[in-house]
Amino acid sequence: MESRETFKSRIGFIMTSAGCAIGLGNVWRFPYITGQYGGAAFVLFYLLFLVVLGVPIMVMELAVGRASGQSAGRSFHTLEPAGSHWHLFSHFALAGNYLLMMFYTTVAGWMVSYIGKTAGGTFLSLNAEEVTAVFDSMLSNPLEQLAWMALVIVIGFSICIRGLKNGVERVSTVIMTSLLLLIFAIVIRTVTLPGAAKGISFYLKPDFSKMAEQGIEKVIFAAMGQAFFTLSIGMGNIAIFGSYLGKEKALTGEAVNIICLDTFVAIMAGLIIFPACSSFGVNPGQGPGLIFTTLPNVFNSMPLGRLWGTLFFVFMAFAALSTVIAVFENIIAFTMEQNGWNRRKATLVTCVLLFFLSIPCVLGFNVWKSVQLPKIGGIQDIEDFLVSNNLLPLGSLVYLAFCVSKRGWGFENFISEANQGSGLHFPRMLRAYVTWILPAVVLFIWIAGYLQKF
Repeated sequence: MESRETFKSRIGFIMTSAGCAIGLGNVWRFPYITGQYGGAAFVLFYLLFLVVLGVPIMVMELAVGRASGQSAGRSFHTLEPAGSHWHLFSHFALAGNYLLMMFYTTVAGWMVSYIGKTAGGTFLSLNAEEVTAVFDSMLSNPLEQLAWMALVIVIGFSICIRGLKNGVERVSTVIMTSLLLLIFAIVIRTVTLPGAAKGISFYLKPDFSKMAEQGIEKVIFAAMGQAFFTLSIGMGNIAIFGSYLGKEKALTGEAVNIICLDTFVAIMAGLIIFPACSSFGVNPGQGPGLIFTTLPNVFNSMPLGRLWGTLFFVFMAFAALSTVIAVFENIIAFTMEQNGWNRRKATLVTCVLLFFLSIPCVLGFNVWKSVQLPKIGGIQDIEDFLVSNNLLPLGSLVYLAFCVSKRGWGFENFISEANQGSGLHFPRMLRAYVTWILPAVVLFIWIAGYLQKF
């Protein structure tokens, strides 16, 4: 097996890890969830839960990765007490990564396809119904979707095959830098649109009466769920980058940096969506279709709308690809460690395997459209439910229990690793919180997710 690489720079680690956390949950789901649940009041709760839920679990994942020097495939084997069975979680972590990519590559393909459609003028002079028909036509065409999905997979694996420093770190840093520049440019355009001020006020000025209209408990749970799921914690996607990290910096500060960058992109995405929707009289809480069926109409109405629309979908594609690259790297590292393969063999095998595993999601929108589970939906919804409502929260519970239990790695080992190096340290006084309260909250999120569904 090849010797293990490490990050070339700290900024490379932050950009790559943030790229894993920053994805379509930030720039697609966050704005419309915010629109549904009353704007700024929802955002305040979301930020609160990011701190109290996200930071501790991310620090634990990073600590397990750095202490073991392994992916989720071998990290528990390395750190667990003799005779324990924590390592069984590795199979669930790998399954979760594959399941995530089995539908995420398809949605990422939509984003890439819309770059070409917008730049090529497909939406020019179309009315709202005709714009919706373009999206519906793509969903009903399995070959078109397969082609875009395959392109995303090839792009992701062609980057990962070059290794951590020359592939994943270098490209993720370029993508993330470009993403930040794009988001600044698009935000400047949207906040200066006529009538944008009303959308900005809705988004940034808390109005708890709007929150009361939705039901405070419902809004708090939605904020809790969004904060939890946006960070990709619980399946080893953050742990893998901890395993490539040196001991110079304490891990709490690194986790805070990643979460701040992740949150910044989500907040800025809202500053694109809400002013644009306000300016053109569009409901920002209408659901996922907002991106593909409504915003093309908004861009059509803007001066230089074709340019701004193209830049927007480039931004969306970059957000999706940053997650794809990070999760692919986790799967490849897992495969290398489990089988003793070199990077090239692990990359080629997982590339082919993931392509075939991703086909059902594509067919679920057309040929296999009749495949449905009551209360859940089609194939993409089923895959998303398994990951978001099960593997992420339960995986986070495993990391929590492993880091605080005497039958696991234990709190003393965890805090010693987390606080090694300079920078912000994990407070020892939080031991009771992470041992009893935080696991109860995560368990509540898991159960409440089922109650909402069924």
